[in-house]
This record gives sequence, structure tokens and C-alpha cells, in this order.
Amino acid sequence: MTTTTWPSLRSRGHEYLRLCKPKVVTLIVFTAMAGMALAVPGLPDAAAFLTASLGIGLAAAGAAAFNCLVEQGIDARMQRTRLRPLPGGRVSSAEALLLAGSLATLGLYLLHRYVNPLTAWLTFATFIGYAVVYTVLLKPATPQNIVIGGASGAMPPLLGWAAMTGQLGHEPLLLFLIVFAWTPPHFWSLALYRKDDYARAGLPMLPVTHGEHYTCLHILFYTLLLTAVTLLPVATGMSGGLYALAAICLNAIFIGHAWQLCRRYSAGQARRAFAWSIKYLSLLFAALLVDHWSASWLPV
Repeated sequence: MTTTTWPSLRSRGHEYLRLCKPKVVTLIVFTAMAGMALAVPGLPDAAAFLTASLGIGLAAAGAAAFNCLVEQGIDARMQRTRLRPLPGGRVSSAEALLLAGSLATLGLYLLHRYVNPLTAWLTFATFIGYAVVYTVLLKPATPQNIVIGGASGAMPPLLGWAAMTGQLGHEPLLLFLIVFAWTPPHFWSLALYRKDDYARAGLPMLPVTHGEHYTCLHILFYTLLLTAVTLLPVATGMSGGLYALAAICLNAIFIGHAWQLCRRYSAGQARRAFAWSIKYLSLLFAALLVDHWSASWLPV
């Protein structure tokens, strides 16, 4: 390989990676891994854990690339996304479609062949839910798009649980509910300080259609709902005191951000609420894991 072709290939690989939204996929895979770890006492089987993580990650990357393909016209009108590979003209639609299809197919194959069919079919349903139902149908149609479409984004911990056990129960559904309730305040915080972008793109996001104060009230409502949902693992005996303490502290901070949005809105406060929401979900699932492992390994 010549020195002139290597930079070109590396640049092309970087553009493909951007299409896959690696930050989003990382959070998806992390919550799926948490679901796997919570599904079994002690540590999960390493081979199954790694294979399931890879399969779910590939399928998620394929869904992200398909999302970029469908929304390239919208992305071109938004300041935040206009430099993405497709609207920037650095990747063609055919390349994006091939990348999305290849990643999703490989991920689903790995899950069906080496994990279990239930996980593969649930992952396929998640792909359709995000790439088609949310992206194509809901997002341009209703300001409640993120509430309805949030179900697909809440699936990863449920997928992880199914990968380890081959079945579902109330525990993974509680994990699903946590992410489902977290999604609206997380995404609406972003939509608040990107309101002009969404208006320019013609998307009926809640701050565009109903204004900032109405959106802030909804963020506060869903944050309070999230607080109640995150305590369900304690109420059902799935988690114990360590997780309960962490959940109370994390939710108190989240409610504080939401209250400040309602009390004195600013784009800066919306940014801070959005940034905290990402840290919040990671820390909450980390607390679930620490509590789970302490219960598994520490003497009673």
C-alpha cells in the first residue's frame, strides 16, 4: 500500500465511523452490557458477553448509518449536522446504504447464530423501530415523537438480558422503563438549545411547536416520573440499598437541573441539563451493577 493511498483510506474510514454515531452506539452497548451483567449472578460468560455486545453494537451502528441516510436532507439544513458525511458530500447515499445494511446484517447474524434467536429478533425489531418507525414516520409528524419512538432507544438493556438468559421477565422490563422515562428529558434538553436548528429543518420538535416554557415543564414532569421509575428495582427487590442511595442522589441533581430550566430558562442551562442526562444514565446503570455484584459476592 502506497503512502498516498493510506491517508485516503484512513479518511474514508473516519467518515464511515462518523455515520455510525460512535458516541450514541457506545451508550447503547453500555446499557446492553449492563443488562447482560444484571441477568446473571457474578460475571456473565465471557464469550457470550463479547459476542452479544458486538452483535448489538453492529446493529446499532447500522441503524445510526441508516438514520443519517434518511435524514441527510434535514441534516443539511441544521447547523449542528450540516457537516456530517452525507450532507457534506464526502460519502454517497449508496455507500451509506451499503454500510448500514452490512453492519445490521452482520450484527443480526452474530446474534442469531452465536447468541440466541430471541435476542436477534428483538434487535431486528429495535432496528425497525428506530430506523423506520421513529426516523421516517414519527420524527417529522408529531412533537411527541421522542416519547413514542423512545421505546426503540430503551431496548438495549432488555436485549442484553435476553442474550444471557434466552427469556424475558419483569427485571429487564424495569430496565427498559428506566431508559424509556429518561429519553424525553434527555432529548428535549438538547432540542431546547437547538430549537432554531429544528425549526429551520421543519421538524415539529416540542420547543418549536409549543415553546420553551411548555417544554421545560414537560422535562420536569418526566424527570419526576423517571425518579419514581428508577426506584422500582428497589421496590421489587431487584436492587438494594447501595443502588437506592445512588438513585436518590442522581435524581436529586437531575430534578435540580429541570427545576432551574423551569425557573429561569437559558440555553446554557439546557446544555448543562443535557450533559448531565448522559452522565446520569451511565452512573445510574453503574450503580445498578455495583449493587448487583456486591449482593452476589459479599457475605450475607
